[in-house]
Amino acid sequence: MKRIKVSFVSLWIAVAAAAGIIIGVCLAPVSRNSNIMVSSGNGGYSASSKISDLLYLVSTKYVDTVSFDTLVDEALTSMLANLDPHSVYIPASTLSSEMESLEGNFEGIGVMFRLQDDTILVIQALNGGPSEKVGIMAGDRIITVNDSTVAGKGISNNDVIRLLKGKKGTKVQLGVKRASVPNLLKFNVKRDVIVTNSVSYKGIVAPGVGYIKLEEFSSDSYSEFIDALYHLQEKGAKKLILDLRNNAGGYLDQAVSIVDEFLSDKNDLIVYTEDRNRRKHKSFATANGEFTKGALVVMIDEFSASASEIVAGAIQDNDRGTIVGRRSFGKGLVQEQFSLADGSALRLTVARYYTPSGRCIQRPYEKGSDEYYQDFLMRLTAELSDSMNYTPKDDTVKYYTKKHRVVYGGGGILPDIILPYEKDNTYVYYNTLIRKGLVQKYTFEYVEHHGKELKKQYPASSDFIGRFSVDNAAFETFVLYAEKQGVKRDNASIAAHGKELKTSLKAYIAELLYGQDAFYEIYLTTDPELAKALKVVQSIK
Repeated sequence: MKRIKVSFVSLWIAVAAAAGIIIGVCLAPVSRNSNIMVSSGNGGYSASSKISDLLYLVSTKYVDTVSFDTLVDEALTSMLANLDPHSVYIPASTLSSEMESLEGNFEGIGVMFRLQDDTILVIQALNGGPSEKVGIMAGDRIITVNDSTVAGKGISNNDVIRLLKGKKGTKVQLGVKRASVPNLLKFNVKRDVIVTNSVSYKGIVAPGVGYIKLEEFSSDSYSEFIDALYHLQEKGAKKLILDLRNNAGGYLDQAVSIVDEFLSDKNDLIVYTEDRNRRKHKSFATANGEFTKGALVVMIDEFSASASEIVAGAIQDNDRGTIVGRRSFGKGLVQEQFSLADGSALRLTVARYYTPSGRCIQRPYEKGSDEYYQDFLMRLTAELSDSMNYTPKDDTVKYYTKKHRVVYGGGGILPDIILPYEKDNTYVYYNTLIRKGLVQKYTFEYVEHHGKELKKQYPASSDFIGRFSVDNAAFETFVLYAEKQGVKRDNASIAAHGKELKTSLKAYIAELLYGQDAFYEIYLTTDPELAKALKVVQSIK
């Protein structure tokens, strides 16, 4: 927001002062009993006593009615904002949802959904979940919840979550519109505990090369990672790509355990932390890892943070693998969560962590949280506009890896191989279609009309992946569909990226018919960064 200077303001203040007006203050007569002072116990007046007195006065003397709980919550939030950007207060009302991703489960009906045309669309009924058990299917539109219409009411994602989630054992009635069924179908769904996976995909992406996509470091991430690793090794994987792009972190111990699977020497340091009293806690490898020899590539980007950076930093500093991508976010602070008596919690920064070479990759935050995040956006904008000349100017202090390679701090992990943003105007059309969600919308309608025949023709996902293709006629129908939605045909872009668009359409069709694994198996073939990472890992002997 711009600040507008009005020239007559100073003149107005001068006139007011001359007239004896005290601007902004109108004091009532002072009562003899107005002064409140609570002893701190040692004859002084403590800061905590001052806060207590302030809250007491507001709650008992303030002219308007206020929510005392809201006032306290806002005060705590404001107080912590003066510490660092990652020390936060979590009210009791939101703590449960805040913990769900970290704990790897939630209570609800078990569907993946998307809002489309102001309607809840079921993308997938989770395998074995409450919705699948009662017969809800991918492609269903949820029209009513407990006999109240939700379609066409301007519903938001948060509204959907509030309506569908709930305590285990509670029930919700859903009115569902299904293609080719004239009447609204009614389902009574009994909510249950839904386990979420931090490993969103595992698969063989080339002969002998396994791929694991890790979305976050939740309480079960290590066990999920190990299961994925065993699965890939059984499939013949001798090399591995670990994808931590867009992984914002989570539990530190899960990151340490995952790194331990790659290191072969008990003297290999994984990470160390240092608290306010300079006490250090070091985590070393156990030398009992399952993947200590095979070629390893770790993918990161600007949204990889915290535990992701611990993994990338440990692999890089121990010269165990190759880091590929773009410089990570730069969060080198460790938080501990403290429960408060009313069910709320405080996540307080209690230490800094350092990579094995001694790097603290935390970006500066002395100028406050707003500037901290603004600096990140400015860095991202600079990389987007000048990506081919990617030079992190604030990386000046040299650190040394196990094999004495030079690495830098300066905020984030700088990859060994940088994948700059590609400048290509022919991607504008492609990106517009994706951003507007037109690929998803079209495929949803396509599956509504052709889903049954597709499932009959391709009973298993492997049949679909191996034999189905979006032909020119279907693709032309999509282009015309997009034009009706306001995206003008771009023949140059279609010529350059038509194959990628067809693959994206196929991937989203597969997701609706066969689930998330089928989607990833197809969609990842359109990922240019993964293709480059694959070349790197294949080149490692």
